Amino acid sequence: MLNKKSVDDINVKGLKVLVRCDFNVPMVDGKITDENRLVAALPTIKKLIADGGKVILCSHMGKPKGEPKPELSLAPVAARLSELLGQEVKFAADATVVGENAKAAVAAMNDGDVVLLENTRYRKEETKNGEEFSKELASLCDVFVNDAFGTAHRAHCSNVGVTEYVDTAAVGYLMQKEIDFLGNAVNNPERPFVAILGGSKVSSKISVIENLLEKVDTLIIGGGMAYTFAKALGGSVGNSLLEEDYCEYALNMLKKAEEKGVKLLLPIDNVIADDFSNDANTQIVGTGAIPDGWEGLDIGPKTAALYAETVKTAKTVVWNGPMGCFEMPNFAAGTEAVAKALAETDAVTIIGGGDSAAAVNQLGYGDKMTHISTGGGASLEFLEGKELPGVAAANDK
Repeated sequence: MLNKKSVDDINVKGLKVLVRCDFNVPMVDGKITDENRLVAALPTIKKLIADGGKVILCSHMGKPKGEPKPELSLAPVAARLSELLGQEVKFAADATVVGENAKAAVAAMNDGDVVLLENTRYRKEETKNGEEFSKELASLCDVFVNDAFGTAHRAHCSNVGVTEYVDTAAVGYLMQKEIDFLGNAVNNPERPFVAILGGSKVSSKISVIENLLEKVDTLIIGGGMAYTFAKALGGSVGNSLLEEDYCEYALNMLKKAEEKGVKLLLPIDNVIADDFSNDANTQIVGTGAIPDGWEGLDIGPKTAALYAETVKTAKTVVWNGPMGCFEMPNFAAGTEAVAKALAETDAVTIIGGGDSAAAVNQLGYGDKMTHISTGGGASLEFLEGKELPGVAAANDK
């Protein structure tokens, strides 16, 4: 059980608080095109302002690879945050992140003021967790708060290195929620516990499958990786996505599931197409009966019904990876059926970031889920049972 010090456990009145946020938002011509991450950061920021802290925000954006790239500056983020918070967020425009502007801005702060530092990845040491930059960041603050789950699986200066030079390192509300749901629900779920794994490759989900087989009551497989299982069981998969090298592995997983008494569900039918396009000719065939020249692009209606039915009896459901090529409307039915089943159940429903989060939001079911993870790579590593450096670095309660 992960029990980390959170913003509710600390008193920051009159203290300088460095907060690592995830402001890695998409920008087009200097305009923010999706501000979800800014809005998601507000509760932690507002809490620290209300407590009378001097709030210093930092984040990376994109991949400037250790040099100042004007198009990746956080200046527009400071402007938009000022509007969202209804108070000035002073931007410290230093190419070195911790420079004269930052030091002067921090020195002039009153309780409840907010300053935003420049893109932490303007410094090449950031991604290497270099000691010097970690010390510089720590020199600005008394307390550190990490609220950036999206980078929690990486040990960088602004989320891990800095914690070595401050007395108190806590997590913000977003991080806390991720730990509560993803970390603890997977390790201590209310049963029956069902995991749904999709996406294109078995190879990228190996550790997740292995970790979840130790914990779940039912494991449901969909998406492109199901064709490797179908082929392993002697079926024909035409031109479908296939990882020949992992057929043996798929058989081992089926055996392991049987030994552990875990129900492992595979598709029983597929929607197939004669081309990878929305306008292709389509038909529905049984699993393992895909003719040459055709490829599977979604689970079929019988499979969708089976999976939806299975979800109904669950008390905890974790879903990572779509059931088919949901970006194309003609191959979104399987993913939609699963999303709808999750929306209608009373179970705790946890969506593990990346494409599944995009699918759920795109299909309009986002607000019906208990928790949608904000981190793709980080949520996968949590589901693999790994310790995330960004979480480990925070103080225990």
